[in-house]
This record gives sequence, structure tokens and C-alpha cells, in this order.
Amino acid sequence: MMTTLRIAFLPLTDVAVLAVARERGFAEEEGISLDLVRTTSWATLRDRLVFGQVQAAHMLAPLAVAVTLGLSQQGASLAAPYKLSVNGNMLVMARDFAQALDPDIARRLHDPLGTAHDFAAAIGLWRRKPVIGVVHRFSSHAIMLRYWLASAGVDPDRDVILRVLPPSLTTEAMRAGEIDGFIAGEPWGSAAVEVGLAEAVAVGERIWQRGVEKVLTFRTDWLEANPAIADRLLRALARSAAWCDDASNHAALAHLLSDPRYVDQPAELIQRALSGQIVARMGMAPLSMPDFMLFSREATAFPWRSQALWIYSQLVRWKMVDHSPANMANAAGVFRPDVFRRALADSDVALPGASMKVEGAVNTPLAVGSKRGELTLGPDRFFDGRVFDPERIDDFLAGFDAARQDFAP
Repeated sequence: MMTTLRIAFLPLTDVAVLAVARERGFAEEEGISLDLVRTTSWATLRDRLVFGQVQAAHMLAPLAVAVTLGLSQQGASLAAPYKLSVNGNMLVMARDFAQALDPDIARRLHDPLGTAHDFAAAIGLWRRKPVIGVVHRFSSHAIMLRYWLASAGVDPDRDVILRVLPPSLTTEAMRAGEIDGFIAGEPWGSAAVEVGLAEAVAVGERIWQRGVEKVLTFRTDWLEANPAIADRLLRALARSAAWCDDASNHAALAHLLSDPRYVDQPAELIQRALSGQIVARMGMAPLSMPDFMLFSREATAFPWRSQALWIYSQLVRWKMVDHSPANMANAAGVFRPDVFRRALADSDVALPGASMKVEGAVNTPLAVGSKRGELTLGPDRFFDGRVFDPERIDDFLAGFDAARQDFAP
């Protein structure tokens, strides 16, 4: 008997795993009919999930944590047992703003710490306080942008204006002069570069290598009431993710995502992120960034609770939530490695033996303990060299205070 699942998504390249699960039959082989509901804004997507209009959502990881912590308009307990992607976002700024930065774009993107200081200096030369678009207050992009700006002494609540707008409206907002740049998931940064409105200034993969991006999110009560259905879906997604990460499939994947039902942008733009060939300035030769966006390899899909706690630490740092044992436990509980292991126990997916790790500590590929097969974790460094030990959150937060980087009022 076929089970129909309605899953909300936004038109972004990282919806790939869900789209492929439907279009290539991976979901159907698990007895699931996917009804993918295209949505315009993250606020609307959040409400569709919270109010039960859909059973699951392609969601910003920090938004899932924020909703669970009651930071959204309507709180609910959410659960994310599967990561749909890591990396994949890019900060682009108006070309005349970018002229104040290092003209060597390759060096600019590969040295985010130096570029952050250049960016801080450029703010003082700009005609107004820079207006930077973010897709949601609780987006991975917005949190990484804050982290990056603060490293150079820029107060993201005072020295720039962060304006929320849907990803698909970012390019038009730049064209209209409403924003001076934006940080968003692909292909929207590439779309602004392609028409000459912007240049790439920083990429998420260089701010936090393998930084958590989108997660498959359920209401916790639905997930607990439907374990068999959830497990079948995760098995389908694991097969889909492996297909998406295979370079030989990238052209076909880009073509699929270009369909108006999904991203509705040219396949050539979409393929840039998939293949890690990033055009940072109109007419420039692509820069090779092979880890720009990942779906499967190196345990991409595994929901490390330490990553949920890193998100929590940033919400605490910027005074968006009170730091308490209860809030910390609730944040960690959003990511569900137990469900991931249960669903994939009989598959060929390598399962990490731990549910948390020290984030930012892996500099080169590292073989780790796995319950099945070989598992190698890729580099996960933060651009500023910090590490995040989930068992020492207070020390991590104190480090920002000591560096005088905590600007939130």
C-alpha cells in the first residue's frame, strides 16, 4: 500500500535529495508517494509544518531549533532525523562595494578572515549602512554571516542592516536597489553574479567547512506516531543522496532542478554548485570548490547533536535565547541520530558510533568508528580556527567575550 507524504520545500538547489527521491523512484520503491509542496518563504514553510498542512519540510536547521525553543510565532516540538545537505550558500555584494575588497577573487574567497577585515573597512566607504539580505533571522546563512562579520569587529546589529526576504526575491531586490547584497543558498547568488549585479565575497564552505544547512524536519508527535513511515522515507533519501553526490549525475540533476516545479532557474547556473565550479564575477573563469555542496559522502546526512548545539550557542551569543540547561537539552534533542540509526540499520550506509563530536577539529580526512563499513569524515574547520566542544559550551561562549566579539545588546 502506497503512503502519501506531503513535504514543503523552497526553490533551492539543496532540495535535490527530495526531488530525486520522487523523480527517480527511490521513494516509490519504499512505498511512499511524495507530494512536494513548493513554498515561497521560510515563514510560510514553517507554518505549514507547525499547523499540520504537511507531514515534513525541507527546513533551515536553525529554524527547526528556534521553533522548538519557542522563538517563532508558533512554537512546536520539531525533530530532524536527516540532514539534506551541508554548505551551499554564498555571500554576494554589489560590484561597486566589492571594488573595496581584494581584487584577487580566488584569494578573497579562500581567505575569509582577511576578507572579513576588508569588508569591515569597506563599510566605512559605502554610501550608506550596507543592507544585506538574509533569507530568515534563523537561517544558517544569517548565523554564519554574523559569525563572520563579528570576527572583524563588525556588529551585525549596528554596523549593517540585515533585511529578511525570500531567496527567490534576492536578485530582484538587488536590481531595485533595496539591498546591497545578500547571503542565500544556491542558485540565487550565482543568479545575481550572472547578470552582473554582484560579486561573490564569501562562501559558506569556507566559513565552516561542512556547516549544517537544510534538514528534513517533522513535528515530533508525528514522527513518534509514524516510525515505520519515517524509516522508509529515510531509506529512500539515503539512496537519493548517494545518487545526487555522484558527479556523473550532476548534469541530469541540474536539468531536473531547473524544472519550474522545483527551482525554475537555468540548469547551467544550478550545476555550478553541484559540481563545485563557482563563477564569482560575471565573465570570470570558474573557481574550483569541490566541497561547495554535499549531500551524502562523509556522513553528510547524519544529524550530529553537536551541530544542533553549535546552532544553539550562536542563538545564545546573539541574545536570541536564554542559556539554560532546559534550552540546551531541547536544542540538542531536535537532531535525532537515534531515528537515523534505526531507519538505516539494515542498509549499507555507514553509521557513526557517536552522536556528538568536537566541531571544527578535523583538518584533513579522518577515519572514525562506524557500526558498518568504513567511514571517513571530511575537514570541518571554522575559518577562525575555533573548535566547538559541545560539552564545554560555556567556555566556547566565554571565548567570544574574551575576544570582545559579543556585540549583541
